[in-house]
Amino acid sequence: MVVRLAGAWRLGGTTPAVDPVAEQLRGTRPRALRFDAGGLGAWDTSLLAFLDRLENAAAEREVTVERGALPEGVTRLLDLAHAVPSRTGSDGAKKRDGLLARTGLAAIALLAGGREVVTFVGRLTQAIGRLVTGRARFRGVDLAVFLQDTGAAALPIVTLISFLVGVILAFVGAVQLKQFGAQIYVADLVGLAMVRQMGALMAAIIMAGRTGAAFAAQLGAMKVNEEIDALTTMGIPPLDFLVLPRFLALVLMMPLLCIYADVLGIVGGFVVGTSILGISLSQYWNQTVNAIDLMDCLPGLIMSVFFGALVAVFGCLRGMQCEGSSSAVGDAATSAVVSGIVSIIVADAVFTVLFDILGI
Repeated sequence: MVVRLAGAWRLGGTTPAVDPVAEQLRGTRPRALRFDAGGLGAWDTSLLAFLDRLENAAAEREVTVERGALPEGVTRLLDLAHAVPSRTGSDGAKKRDGLLARTGLAAIALLAGGREVVTFVGRLTQAIGRLVTGRARFRGVDLAVFLQDTGAAALPIVTLISFLVGVILAFVGAVQLKQFGAQIYVADLVGLAMVRQMGALMAAIIMAGRTGAAFAAQLGAMKVNEEIDALTTMGIPPLDFLVLPRFLALVLMMPLLCIYADVLGIVGGFVVGTSILGISLSQYWNQTVNAIDLMDCLPGLIMSVFFGALVAVFGCLRGMQCEGSSSAVGDAATSAVVSGIVSIIVADAVFTVLFDILGI
């Protein structure tokens, strides 16, 4: 079977359809397929697409294709196209899995992810055990750097957010309390909300978006550059050297950031109460002191420690899971933020119910 190619083959012009030729090829099943390109003019990728589909049809019927008469440039480009394998999943006609299959795959992925989290936490617990017994291998200067990064360096953003949260709480409470002439109780509302919940919660969310993403990006870049593999080769446990100082720094700094956020939130409520609601400084101070005691501060401090551990675990885990390319580093940082915030909200709900049961 001889296919004669003539004229100009341009994307903007009119080119023959390949289906009739392919159907004739399937019907006749010749021993070989040849080309006559004596009258071929200018050509572009439209010619290549035509020939590629025709050769695929010939391969289905085990028909030999002879390219001898084709221009050298066409032959080289066809060889190059066939030398590169198709990417997995690039076939647009691939059948989509059904709802049941997608649900099963999602459940399997969820279980695999949970298993990885449990494994990582177990290995981190072993690293903490080595730290207690004096066998953990990491540099003290790294711990100092991470204490600085998760503590003092985070104060500006924590200051802004905590102050504004206190202002918002005061405004929201004032709208309702003014109807009963009880504006003074804005101090109780802001103080209790900050020390029991909002201080620890907002500080943790800030650290998840700021520090958790940074941990994931740092470790992810090291994983892509094979620096973690180099540590393993030298006999240095990556979990001790990289994860442990980050975990300790965040767990140690979170209670301090929580207290700082509590104070700034109360200050925000104080500004609203004294400047808009007409409450004097002494009245607001006395009302806040009478409303808050040590047991009210305890839930927030306890939660802040666990929130810091969650942020550190998911930030470091996503970074250690990163592999492949620089785009995977961004995906790891995004996943660390999402996982950290979701786990914080879930843990906050659990602690709230638990504290209510215990009467704290």
